Amino acid sequence: MPLFVIGGEVGAFSAALAERLAVVLPNAAVALIMLAIGWALAGWAEHATGRLMERAHMEPTLRGVTAAVVRYALLILVIVAALGQLGVQITSVLAVLGAIGLAIGLALQGTLANIAAGIMLLWLRPFRVGDYIQAGDVAGTVKTVGLFTSELHSWDGIFQFVPNSELWNKRIINYSRLERRLVDLRFGIAYSEDIEAARQALLELAKSDDRILADPPPFVFVDQLTESGVLLGLRAWTATANYWALRWALLEGGKARLQAAGLRMLLPQRVVHFSNGQISDGQTTEMQRRAGV
Repeated sequence: MPLFVIGGEVGAFSAALAERLAVVLPNAAVALIMLAIGWALAGWAEHATGRLMERAHMEPTLRGVTAAVVRYALLILVIVAALGQLGVQITSVLAVLGAIGLAIGLALQGTLANIAAGIMLLWLRPFRVGDYIQAGDVAGTVKTVGLFTSELHSWDGIFQFVPNSELWNKRIINYSRLERRLVDLRFGIAYSEDIEAARQALLELAKSDDRILADPPPFVFVDQLTESGVLLGLRAWTATANYWALRWALLEGGKARLQAAGLRMLLPQRVVHFSNGQISDGQTTEMQRRAGV
């Protein structure tokens, strides 16, 4: 091929390339600027949405998810607009995105299950941020609820990152949802002791604590007659926030009140029999139990 022919083709190609670049480069620059502005705008919209929801006193459980949805929706719109600036047909982009979404959905069925579970948790709200829950083997205070996972902190300072499907498919026990909780305790006394005196000692303890609700009033009852003595039950209602502190206080105070009243508390007992040099153990007799032996 003659050199002038090759030179002519190269010149034509260079001219066509320069003409194409003259059109594409400005559009590419505009597309990059749109992406940069859109990225910053999406971040700002996410933070603004969270602040607005906080000022409106909306539930913390919904804030993070709603703000994230706003961010990603804006990012998708910006990306589609940038592709349109580059001359890509939007309908083709949407068709490709739909096909990719279908393929990803088939490959990530577990992830989609987590999203579906997250939506159901946010919609039905069996728990909220700040609640202490138990679901199967998972227990802790809820810190965040997202579309894919939830964050829980256990009472002993353990971080738990739990897929939403693990929460949704289990029986959920919410210890913080209701305003009141019942403190249910047991105290044992010997058979020889006065039940009514023990009842009055425990009731005086309950009535002296302002954390115990007056309605319904606390009450003491005989729960069980064991082999070693009488088991008394103390039940009292309190605000959920006071449950553990009150439970510990009643356990310690109940023992002190019973001892101050001169009542012997229940102790495990076993009778050992000696016969022909052999040792055998047996059950306490009714007389021994009544005598508090």
